[in-house]
Amino acid sequence: MTPSRLRLLAAAAAVAALALTGCSSAAPSAVGSWGDAAQTNQPSLELSKDGKVTGTDGCNRLMGGYSEEGGTVQFKQLASTMMFCEGVDTWLSKASTATVSGDTLTINDEAGAEIGTLKRATS
Repeated sequence: MTPSRLRLLAAAAAVAALALTGCSSAAPSAVGSWGDAAQTNQPSLELSKDGKVTGTDGCNRLMGGYSEEGGTVQFKQLASTMMFCEGVDTWLSKASTATVSGDTLTINDEAGAEIGTLKRATS
């Protein structure tokens, strides 16, 4: 094999390896804290490794389960207390699915419409 052909083959192998590395990167995990639980009347969620979700919509406590597959979070049996809190938007209680993009959790309702976002909490 000629030296130029060998260099071309090595370059092609390097490009292929880079392309495969880019394709294999997994979506960021939703496990962790989202929103600021310390702020009054603000939504927040905690998604644990064991598939449990807890949090608040800013007024009511939320609890249930979730699964995560292919970059999508599917909330399961999400239950909520039913207190009335004047002036609090309880949009999070309508969560059905979510996706993670960087440090943002985008939450959708049952119809697939975006209803809000939460930022990943910093420790």
